[in-house]
Amino acid sequence: MLWTESPPPLICSIFFHLVPRSIVIALLLFACAGLLPGSPAEQKKIAIYSPSKSYILAVDERNGQDYVALREVLEPMGKVSLKTDGLHWKIRYDKVEGEFTNGSSRARIHGREFALPDRFLLENGRGLIPVSSLSVLLSRFLETSIRYNENSRRLFIGNAGVHFTAQAGNNPANLVIEFSSPVNPTISTEPGKLRMTFTREPLLPPGTPVLTFDNREIPSAAYNESNGAAEIVVNGTVPLLASFSNNGRRITISSAPQTARAAAQNNPQIPASSSSQNPPQPVVPVPSAGAVEAPAISQPQYFAVVDASHGGDERGAVLDANLAEKDVTLALARQLRQAMVARGMATLLVRDGDTTITLDERANVANRTHPAIYICFHASSEGNGVRFYTAMLPFSEDNHGPFLDWETAQSSFLSASQAAADSLATEFQTRKVPVRKLIAPLRPLNNITTPAVAIEVAPPGASVADLNSVAYQQMIAETVATGIANMRNKLGPAQ
Repeated sequence: MLWTESPPPLICSIFFHLVPRSIVIALLLFACAGLLPGSPAEQKKIAIYSPSKSYILAVDERNGQDYVALREVLEPMGKVSLKTDGLHWKIRYDKVEGEFTNGSSRARIHGREFALPDRFLLENGRGLIPVSSLSVLLSRFLETSIRYNENSRRLFIGNAGVHFTAQAGNNPANLVIEFSSPVNPTISTEPGKLRMTFTREPLLPPGTPVLTFDNREIPSAAYNESNGAAEIVVNGTVPLLASFSNNGRRITISSAPQTARAAAQNNPQIPASSSSQNPPQPVVPVPSAGAVEAPAISQPQYFAVVDASHGGDERGAVLDANLAEKDVTLALARQLRQAMVARGMATLLVRDGDTTITLDERANVANRTHPAIYICFHASSEGNGVRFYTAMLPFSEDNHGPFLDWETAQSSFLSASQAAADSLATEFQTRKVPVRKLIAPLRPLNNITTPAVAIEVAPPGASVADLNSVAYQQMIAETVATGIANMRNKLGPAQ
């Protein structure tokens, strides 16, 4: 006899005294594996992702084959009607009609007949089709492309999909995962791992299933998917916690607070305030309207913060029919990071993917990181060459003790920003690239508490498509990196 709830203590006592210990252990092992009679195995599921809805359905097994109810697949996406005539079953979705016969492996969709990999089954009015036939059936009902991962039972309709990028930092130690759309995974922890399970998000795999990082506390992460779900498992040498920001588009993994405090106690040279117990949120606290806290002294982390403007829902300027500003700025930012790192200047990208980030969040990333310089990229189809912008500050409000006015936080760094723009302009002029220097109320420059310059890149000639030229982007990045390296001593180390 099996109890659906915990058996009474007396029964447990009798059971363990009368049954040999070896049998007890074997039964417990079988129970854990779900092999006892009556112990339910994990229900097979299929996840279906469309541009408008994502949902999960149960998979039924018949004669060793996986089946799913066709009506339950189609109904979340639109109006469905049914007709049953004995063994014949008709389903209509929008203007497309399908005809099936119980026990037959032939079907007709939109007037065209084709073979099913196994028989159609009609059970109590439910039309069951082989899961392996879903790609063909749905492409005809929905008249769009279908991608199906048979091993994990995850089906993608049209352009449904969420991309992600991961970037690790060392001071504080964290892992920032950016998603192209909001996500809400189930998060669980176990010794050495933090597990994020995505059941309703059409998460797409990265280029490689195992991601490695140059980070002692968070050395790697792995992506896998099975039974209608995707999973990112972050491996850590310390207990980890996760925090959400950017409206669910960013998850930051960092060491748990108790770990940071213990590290500070074991190493008195590390102040507790420099631990990772404060994951990235809107980073600069605002105690009252229009004020921002002056940056605290912290360990150097990145020499430069590079910000690719726009991203995600913000396409920026339409440079030509096939080229958006957000794509050009991201390419330039990545090229500059590579050129800076090659010159020994650690560089952080505010975004390293197609992600929507607000202006305040961009400033917050720079202000928390305390770099020696902040550089923002823009792109334009108008004119030629490069334009440099420094902040045009509004009339300053009174500061509030340790807090700076948010809209004029750049004021103490403005002369250094203009010197940086001069150095960059000189480097471009030596390469015969047209240059202009301007001031403008261009956020988030006025919110940045370090030297800050915005660079607007125009095409080198008449063709706007040259903005997408790798050679041109590399030239821009190399010139900027050289200009910054030339004034590195004046900028000083990261603050």
